[in-house]
Amino acid sequence: MRMRKKRNFASRIQKCADYLVSDPAAFRENGIISAFPDPDGEPAREISLEIGCGKGEFITSLSAAHPDGRFVAIERIADVALLAIEKYAEAVGNGHPDNVRFIIGNAADLESWFSPDSISEIYLNFSDPWPKKGHSKRRLTYKDYLLIYSRILKVGGGLHIKTDNDGLFEFTLEELAAAPFEIVWMTRNLHESEYSSGNIMTEYERKFSDAGAHINALYAKKRCDGSPGEEII
Repeated sequence: MRMRKKRNFASRIQKCADYLVSDPAAFRENGIISAFPDPDGEPAREISLEIGCGKGEFITSLSAAHPDGRFVAIERIADVALLAIEKYAEAVGNGHPDNVRFIIGNAADLESWFSPDSISEIYLNFSDPWPKKGHSKRRLTYKDYLLIYSRILKVGGGLHIKTDNDGLFEFTLEELAAAPFEIVWMTRNLHESEYSSGNIMTEYERKFSDAGAHINALYAKKRCDGSPGEEII
């Protein structure tokens, strides 16, 4: 279902301008992301990225759990991004650490924003499954996207994926087998698995988990030699 246009979008987004980055150059300085100065004035070197942040519950909770971390969230739908930024801005006003920046943009353009080997962790939470076979290239776990992620991730950097869509999960496993990632762990029922500890839920995840749906999840790391991973059965 298409989201309705938000009233007073321009004025509302302006109120949150401190947390929205519009210039890709802001993240690039000699190959180091510099949007978040550390206390000693040096650029922050450990950055985590959520692709498709939705209404912002996950990134706000994750950044609260790791106040010393630095986070970037990208969302392609401006009206959805507005809700995420407003949620986060309100949290900061209530004492949340100022450690998240937002981008309104597409995952296909990540390399215009981030230098090679500059991201420590990437999160893909409940991405659009694009179920039609002819739409497979639009899926955020399609091989071309995985290669983009591998280029901006540091060696050994992590890729976290969660989805309730079994078809997308199977597709993702196949694509990862031919990408420069090594799957560290995977589960087809996250909330009943040993990997549930510390899991931070999205709005969508909480809704479907409460309804009894199982959640597929995996964690993969960028391979040191850049070679494809092994097929997972």
